[in-house]
Amino acid sequence: MTALDIVGPYEAITGLSNIQTILVAATAEPVQAEGSMRIVPDCTFASAPPLDVLIIPGGTGMNHIMEDNRWMDFLTVHASEAQWITSVCTGALALGAAGLLRGYRATTHWMSLDLLSKFGATPCLQRVMVDRNRVTGGGVTAGIDLGLTLAAMIAGETAYRERQLLLQYNVQPPFPDTNPDSADAGIAQAVRATRSAIQQARLEIIDRIMKRTADKQGS
Repeated sequence: MTALDIVGPYEAITGLSNIQTILVAATAEPVQAEGSMRIVPDCTFASAPPLDVLIIPGGTGMNHIMEDNRWMDFLTVHASEAQWITSVCTGALALGAAGLLRGYRATTHWMSLDLLSKFGATPCLQRVMVDRNRVTGGGVTAGIDLGLTLAAMIAGETAYRERQLLLQYNVQPPFPDTNPDSADAGIAQAVRATRSAIQQARLEIIDRIMKRTADKQGS
């Protein structure tokens, strides 16, 4: 997983009154993020209590997660009870694979945005996309925006504004290459090249998932 995908919304929400944040993973073992950071879960899929809000982070491991029955079963069960079903970056692909974005507008990292349509979602290139009780965030840093958006919806505008000020959230990127439309063409091409193998594998995985889904519906 990408650490900031979960750390961003965690920081934005932690500290709100009457909110308990719980880190859940398939097992009790520390989760290896991209790089050297490890994140220790509070509980496992099997021991997780009912959750009011689901926040699913993304990362390169999403290619495995989309075909992991433990993840799909967890999302299916807990999404049926949750008030808000949300994701950051390519965490949206896990929601899609679990059938939780069909008929919804959603966003994700720009390199995977077009893949959302394969799950029956309407892709929207936005920082945060709210459609009924589905809230999806764009790439990585959008997790802070998603967390603050949830803070406003859960605890009200005042809580949102207080949390935003406490975090001193005042984004001022030093370069303009913040989305594919405004980025330098050479830089965008170089970024795409670094992820081409992952993206191709991701496309093949989603095609397999959709084929299995169609086969089940046809049987």
